[in-house]
Amino acid sequence: MFEYLKGVRQEFKKVVWPTREELGTNTVVVLATCAFFALAFWLIDTGFLAALKGILGITLS
Repeated sequence: MFEYLKGVRQEFKKVVWPTREELGTNTVVVLATCAFFALAFWLIDTGFLAALKGILGITLS
């Protein structure tokens, strides 16, 4: 077990951690991407629902 933890510690020393600026930039990109896809899925879902309502004449309550 000790050897495993020693290896883990050595691997962590090889990791290149992002700077504060890189972390901030990447966070903004991830949040913007999530917001974009959430909006896109909502629009697609709303469009399909409108199409189904028009074609089949159904209502959801």
